[in-house]
Amino acid sequence: MPIEPGQGAGEELEKRGSAPGLARRLGLFDSTMIVMGGIVGSGIFINPYVVAREVHTPALILGAWALGGVIALAGAFAYAELAALRPEVGGQYAYLREAYHPAVAFVYGWALLLVTQSGGMAAVAVTFAHYVLELTRAPLAPWLVATLALGGLTLINCLGVRAGSTAQSVLMVTKIAAIAALVGCGWLLAGKAPSTTAVLDRPPGFGLMTAIGGAMVPVLFAYGGWQTASFVAGEMREPEKNLSRGLAIGVAGVIVLYLAVNFVSVRALGPERLAHTTTPASEVMRQALGGRGATLIAAGIAVSTLGFLSQSILTAPRVYFAMASDGLFFKRVAWLHPRTRVPVVAIVLQGALAIVVAVSGKYEQILNYVVSTDFIFFGLTATCIFVFRRREARGVGSALRHRVAFRMPGHPLTTVLFTAACWLVVANTVVRFPKHSAIGLGIVLAGIPVYFLWGGQRSQR
Repeated sequence: MPIEPGQGAGEELEKRGSAPGLARRLGLFDSTMIVMGGIVGSGIFINPYVVAREVHTPALILGAWALGGVIALAGAFAYAELAALRPEVGGQYAYLREAYHPAVAFVYGWALLLVTQSGGMAAVAVTFAHYVLELTRAPLAPWLVATLALGGLTLINCLGVRAGSTAQSVLMVTKIAAIAALVGCGWLLAGKAPSTTAVLDRPPGFGLMTAIGGAMVPVLFAYGGWQTASFVAGEMREPEKNLSRGLAIGVAGVIVLYLAVNFVSVRALGPERLAHTTTPASEVMRQALGGRGATLIAAGIAVSTLGFLSQSILTAPRVYFAMASDGLFFKRVAWLHPRTRVPVVAIVLQGALAIVVAVSGKYEQILNYVVSTDFIFFGLTATCIFVFRRREARGVGSALRHRVAFRMPGHPLTTVLFTAACWLVVANTVVRFPKHSAIGLGIVLAGIPVYFLWGGQRSQR
């Protein structure tokens, strides 16, 4: 049974614990690789040019990526405290359920399945297919390659959380190697483009603030994904420690990688040339090593996108599993395979829906709704810290009164600033893309009557 908001959260947590039957086989290294794998996809190889089109000096470009890293790290710290307080399967879904109401958690899971996760996975799978076909020249349709990739990773994750995590870790280490090669070649071999020493590209004012806000959208999109590691908390050893530390270490590592990539991109291409290429990583490697360099980075991007898909199929199905365990989704989705002890039906559901979206070609439209939808829930989830700390201060439930393994540094100021940053991104997206934002919000709100439909069916059983 879901916890009623504000009533006996601690006692119910003690009774339920983490979901029974899930195997705790993941440690700190797995946690860190999952965090990094959820963030690093194809965005870092492509998005630098989008940022350079909004702001036009090295200081502003690198400043946007640094600010995005600070916001992402604040988010990771917030989720680290929540993970320490609620080391449960489903992660963000569980935080929203316990802090506010099962309806809020359900709407989050609904949006995850229909918009943010499935649409994002489909788009990344097709990106992977294009790079594979560019490298191999195979006479295959992109949708078929995308389907094979999603199907193969779905099968691997059905074999067990250890198999899925191992595949994810191998792919993440390979991604780090590809980024290191890009940075090394860009620094040592690509040369240095002429560049301005000016800090600002226009006078301070509303126009500059709007441009920085526009630059932050692709930056924060590229940094997003740390939260998905919380979905597999129920399969981590000592999640209150390993997940918290993995979040902090993983996001800090990604910040270093992202700043390094952007530094060499600006250094090698200059702001103007960077803004006029849609393939900045390929341009840097082509400048460094010629055609062979472009081929090598294409292979690296293919591996990076495959790693993102692997992480997505590993983590997201645990949310649908938790929803079904709460009686808010099809009961079969909560089934665990008796040998592998993973939610096979939930994994297959996620893989199948992503395949449907990839084959249909509708992923580009869905991606237009992702940013506003994602950041609504990022900010809302961070506010859960206020709820849990207030209950802790009042002594609600003995499980909330133990020593917490991690605390949000600088709370409440840092929590408020992170929440405000998330909702400013939402506001900026609504202003710039009102139609897409309205559709995304409509999909989210459509989950409310669906929740009450599920709730009514559950009450009748």
